[in-house]
Amino acid sequence: MSVDPRQQIPSATFPPEVIAEIQRQADQGLYSIRGSGAKRKLPTFDDLVFLGASVSRYPLEGYREACATNVTIGTRFAKKPIELKIPVTIAGMSFGALGAHAKEALGTAATAMGTSTTTGDGGMTQEERGSSKTLVYQLLPSRYGMNPDDLRKADAIEVVVGQGAKPGGGGMLLGQKINERVAAMRTLPQGIDQRSASRHPDWTGPDDLAIKIQEIREITDWEKPIYIKIGATRVTYDIALCVKAGADAIVLDGMQGGTAATQDVFIEHVGIPTLPAVRAAVEALQELDMHRKVQLIVSGGIRTGADAAKALAMGADAVSIGMAALMALGCNKPIHRDDYHALGTQPGFCHHCHTGRCPVGVTTQDPELEKRLVPEQGARWLKNYLTTMVMEIQTLARACGKNHVNNLEPQDMVALTVEAAAMAGIPLAGTNWIPGRT
Repeated sequence: MSVDPRQQIPSATFPPEVIAEIQRQADQGLYSIRGSGAKRKLPTFDDLVFLGASVSRYPLEGYREACATNVTIGTRFAKKPIELKIPVTIAGMSFGALGAHAKEALGTAATAMGTSTTTGDGGMTQEERGSSKTLVYQLLPSRYGMNPDDLRKADAIEVVVGQGAKPGGGGMLLGQKINERVAAMRTLPQGIDQRSASRHPDWTGPDDLAIKIQEIREITDWEKPIYIKIGATRVTYDIALCVKAGADAIVLDGMQGGTAATQDVFIEHVGIPTLPAVRAAVEALQELDMHRKVQLIVSGGIRTGADAAKALAMGADAVSIGMAALMALGCNKPIHRDDYHALGTQPGFCHHCHTGRCPVGVTTQDPELEKRLVPEQGARWLKNYLTTMVMEIQTLARACGKNHVNNLEPQDMVALTVEAAAMAGIPLAGTNWIPGRT
């Protein structure tokens, strides 16, 4: 009997994947956990384009005129601000979520490029401190692995209030990734699921945050820049309160930010995209006359030099990459296909960071799998990727007539969609119209 095509109209409300998830929940009574970032289509920096120079502005000659990329972080209060050669840093990713080989590769590549890496939850490893010339130490609600000696060993401190993938929620590290070393660093049982708190245990608001920052400054003799990392939600108010609390720099993580593991409902339904978050953050800093005085580092879905250049043009001082750095190390690389298939996925679609069975040895504590990522090779791949990103940023800056990448400005861009114009505060191409503004 033939199927009547009129009866095969798909439901927009209940497409097959939604039906399958409802029925999985009905069978198992559990929410879905996964790694990586949001998969839904979101407004991104792709919806902005640069206005290259021609007659009204002159471009720089790429082979004869320099375009600087250096940036200084922590100029507000720290005795020893961080000097970076490039405006691209490596975001916080924990040892536990990543293996020791991955952490070493990240540090080695960052050192070669003159930029910083960040510890993540679970404390500081010898591999990471040894390979990273400039290391930012994260102070998270869990306090896993935290001790004052490591605070002093770090080059900057990042107080994590939230992440873009799960603002308002704590971290997860499932038991299959908790080997003896990870468990010892976190002072928790081996092989048991670990969940981080969603808020810091010793403060409940911005006034307490100011006290915590003062405490950290005293522990580190006022040397280290202190960042505050926030997930993109109520950006205008959060930025103002971070400034009031005494931050030297603010890391703003948009909805596209990745995670090693959290509830799928968090990843897809909490937070706002990076694009509108950057605009709101810059406007908040400008209103307080603190733009460029408190540095803004933007993360969450930064993939290319074009993404980075557009974030800088909107007012960021630097960007930070996490998932993109892992991709450079081999995440989702089309090798070891049998192992992808055993996970029920294939290269390009894998988000099984939480399982500890990473086919390419990046997000695993399994010794045999981890051997697949050779730190020296991974560092070369990441260095090549960062080099290319920086060349792309310089190419776009030169095309706009800028001799420093931080001289890019909103006036160098237009938006291709009404949504992007409204979110970024950038005129729609061919007009001087910014939706929502008179």
